[in-house]
Amino acid sequence: MNMMIAVLIVHGLLAVTLLGAITHQCVSALRAKPARTLSFVDRYTSVNQRVFTWAVVMLYATTTLSGAIIYPSYRLNVRVPFEEMSLGWAVGLFELKEHFGGLGLCLLPLYVWLWQPQQTQSHARDRLAITVILAFIVWWDFLVGHVLNNIRGLP
Repeated sequence: MNMMIAVLIVHGLLAVTLLGAITHQCVSALRAKPARTLSFVDRYTSVNQRVFTWAVVMLYATTTLSGAIIYPSYRLNVRVPFEEMSLGWAVGLFELKEHFGGLGLCLLPLYVWLWQPQQTQSHARDRLAITVILAFIVWWDFLVGHVLNNIRGLP
């Protein structure tokens, strides 16, 4: 079981890193005008989009993989007690977390395609939309995972 806790910690660290990367890119995409000064906001929003795109994809995939590793332990050691404690809402939140995470995984190829340099002008709104959707999924999954782990984490 100690190995599962180590994987859970790695999963959490990957999730925090993914959260930062997708949020950073989302804020950059929402701020349409290019950076002109050396202010904090301008430096924060002027990111190398290609690097961030691949960082988000790799972090999303590794976070999902680490989540899949701990999933059987969660099903046995956390979900069953949630059901015994009549915490159906907690089980439902986790089910949504799973579904949103799977949808986000399926959206990654489109996300990569939309962030290609040749799509810069023709798909600006689509790129913004997919980035906001992925940011929502990552934030949802992070918050739900954190709350449920606080209620009852892996023993």
